[in-house]
Amino acid sequence: MSKAKTAGEKATATAESAMENGAAALKTGLEKTLKGYDAFVGYGKETADAVTKSATVAGKGIESINSEIYSYSKQSIEDAVAATKAVMGSKSVHEAFEFQTDFAKSAFEAYVSELSKIGELATATTKQTYAPFKGRVQAWLDTVQSARA
Repeated sequence: MSKAKTAGEKATATAESAMENGAAALKTGLEKTLKGYDAFVGYGKETADAVTKSATVAGKGIESINSEIYSYSKQSIEDAVAATKAVMGSKSVHEAFEFQTDFAKSAFEAYVSELSKIGELATATTKQTYAPFKGRVQAWLDTVQSARA
């Protein structure tokens, strides 16, 4: 009978040990899963913040480009009206031709200058818009690696 009692105690001890080891493994696995989940949630929040910052910068950039285009258009119309008045008020065909030539030259130079300004604004806006996303790929890789560890 004592052999049966010893065998029963061994079986009980083995079962208890297995239960403890299983519970510990389950706890460790659950903690690891929760840690990984927190890392992914954190990554998602940081990415959402980057999208918000990017959209804000893009909106301001587009606003400044539109403002520049509006200012140029307004000035261009005012210059055209002034040139038309000068041509109409000229005393000779030669003088009208000179006014028209000067206006065409200055209008072309202003147009080229404005295109350059708008190009610079668009480039700067694009760079600033994508700046918040810099490092997001590396952050994703780091998040995945930390979740796997």
